[in-house]
Amino acid sequence: MKYRLVVDGNAVYEIDEECIRQKEEEERKKTYEANRRDVPVRHRRRRPFPM
Repeated sequence: MKYRLVVDGNAVYEIDEECIRQKEEEERKKTYEANRRDVPVRHRRRRPFPM
């Protein structure tokens, strides 16, 4: 695992980069789903029926 150390005065923080990446991915998914719900169904791209 990769960690980043942040020194702020006398305080030292350890940042787990994998955790940050997962949280960013979850946020992107939430944003995508929220934006997708805002688009009316008739404007969404439809797949053609198989023949």
